Amino acid sequence: MTTGRVLAYGLLGLPLAFAALPIYVHVPRFYAETAGIELGVLGMILLGARLLDAGIDPWLGWLADRVPRRRMLGLALLPFGLGFVALLNPPAGAAGWWLLASLALTYLGFSAATVAYQAWGADIGGDAVWRTRLTAAREGFGLLGVVLAAALPTWLAPSLSEGIARLSWILPPLLLLAAATTFARVGVGPALPASSAALWPSLRRVLADPLFRRLLLVFVANGIAAALPATLFLFFVADVLQRPSASGALLAVYFVAGAASLPVWVALAARYGRVAAWLAAMLLAMLAFAGASLLGSGDLWPFALICVASGLALGADLALPAALAADLGERQGQAGACFGVWNFVAKLNLALAAGLSLPLLAALGYVPGSTQGLPALSFAYALLPLAFKALAGWLLWRWRHSLEIR
Repeated sequence: MTTGRVLAYGLLGLPLAFAALPIYVHVPRFYAETAGIELGVLGMILLGARLLDAGIDPWLGWLADRVPRRRMLGLALLPFGLGFVALLNPPAGAAGWWLLASLALTYLGFSAATVAYQAWGADIGGDAVWRTRLTAAREGFGLLGVVLAAALPTWLAPSLSEGIARLSWILPPLLLLAAATTFARVGVGPALPASSAALWPSLRRVLADPLFRRLLLVFVANGIAAALPATLFLFFVADVLQRPSASGALLAVYFVAGAASLPVWVALAARYGRVAAWLAAMLLAMLAFAGASLLGSGDLWPFALICVASGLALGADLALPAALAADLGERQGQAGACFGVWNFVAKLNLALAAGLSLPLLAALGYVPGSTQGLPALSFAYALLPLAFKALAGWLLWRWRHSLEIR
């Protein structure tokens, strides 16, 4: 394993994450404003689409253990690219059905590509140190993709909605270039026997591992803490801070801080252990959430500092849990099934964040673009994630010795 090969592997993470930001952050407000879909209806559509998406991940993980990872990855990129362009260019009518159908196509390609990509990284990693570096490279390039997706819409068009639509056409060539480089520079890894286990026995074997179950519980609580503010970020900036034009710059600050922190978290993990480093990041995130709950109209610079702090914590969230999961999956000999379950849980977090928080905010009187229900929005954006992050930290501390795999 060489540094060049690690970087070549990580490069494909850029276009995958480039699309993830609009899908998970921009789509709710984009369809609420441009298509006029009510928050309650929008939340139900997002919940349904994301639950369907999450539900196929275990099957995709099982499939990734039975077919060549690279072939599965390459085939998945086509529906991913087509669905993404369709998602951000809705027709004038039937926006709800268009949203559901285009999300389904995008999610299918994105999920299959992500599972195969992660399992491929587990195959070529060799040991815990290199798997952590591969994960960090993948997430580092991913953060670069997110920064581009955050910054480009305001440069591409005067309005955010028009800029997001134009952004969609950048993904196909970006995806083609990154995939060609990754496939050309990164080998297939050691030849592994295809899993002969049926779907349900394979998944039961993954979940039978008590260490994996513990890691999943931490990941669930931590993931909900991250998914809630991701879903509500644009609403918070526009209606609580009253600075909608700053959303792109604030997202860029957040993800640049995350990218800059990745080498630091990898170094801290190598010296003190991945669990200890992850715990430190959770504490930093909790402080950021507490600060965000105190903000109001015009507090742009304090929120920018909070974006820096929470972005620094993000680097650990991206690199360390997935590296622990890769170790456990490789130990079981079925990394694909392991990441299928892992991604199912990650997407379930996002589904619940959108499907429950948006209807809840509507029920509490919050109306996007107005001053109604702003205390409820601040609570859902900052204090509720703080509670889930504290739960994740407590669980990780409780199981810190068993989850530190070397």
